[in-house]
Amino acid sequence: MRILVIGGSGLIGSQVIANLRALGHEAVSASPRSGVDTVTGVGLAGAVAGADTVVDVSNSPSFDDEPVMHFFTTSTGNLLAAERAAGVRHHVALSIVGADRAQASGYMRAKVAQEKLIEESGTPYSIVRATQFFEFVDAIADSATDGETVRLPHGAFQPIAARDVATAVTQVALGEPVNGIVNIAGPDRAGMDDFIRDRLTASGDSRRVVTDPTASYFGAVIDERSIVPVEGEDATIYSTRFADWAAAKVPGAVR
Repeated sequence: MRILVIGGSGLIGSQVIANLRALGHEAVSASPRSGVDTVTGVGLAGAVAGADTVVDVSNSPSFDDEPVMHFFTTSTGNLLAAERAAGVRHHVALSIVGADRAQASGYMRAKVAQEKLIEESGTPYSIVRATQFFEFVDAIADSATDGETVRLPHGAFQPIAARDVATAVTQVALGEPVNGIVNIAGPDRAGMDDFIRDRLTASGDSRRVVTDPTASYFGAVIDERSIVPVEGEDATIYSTRFADWAAAKVPGAVR
């Protein structure tokens, strides 16, 4: 099977490429780095030609409201049009668990707009919604830091390892289109404040986490349901625990 991976040089895309090739498939990476720009359309028709499946794990270079909406709607619209012309049989996109429940966030609004374009395109599709990646936990702490204080909400947080996201995307890409959403998450759920407090303590970071119910995540105030799987979503829970991932990444960092 020939599978084109948009954003194939990124954190998830590069692992999806490796997974597919290890399974004997022809996996092709496409990104601005390789001369394919889904926003301008440059190189897109040639990249999509001959693909059985297209996997879109690309991300916006800006998270500001207008640029991120422009990126996801323009990129996805161009990609879907190119796929229709080329006869692609399956479109797979990576999105975010709870995007539709956190609509105060411009980023989440853009992801929902992207999903809507896919759903209404007429192209057989699968949308994989993942929770936040382990790899971004430290960046979340940094973005909420003021001096030595980290202000975070207590809303539920259930991150997942990027390698597990790549595994899920790979499996979906090799299957039949579900014409719906597949939700995935990691095994550990806690308040975002508690989760990151434990992370900082385990890594010897002296910053103090303060619980602030008004603190936002990508512009949205989150609660116990906002960005985690909820009843009725039938999420697949992957087994990699954050402590084990952190210990393997930095030996001795987490006990």
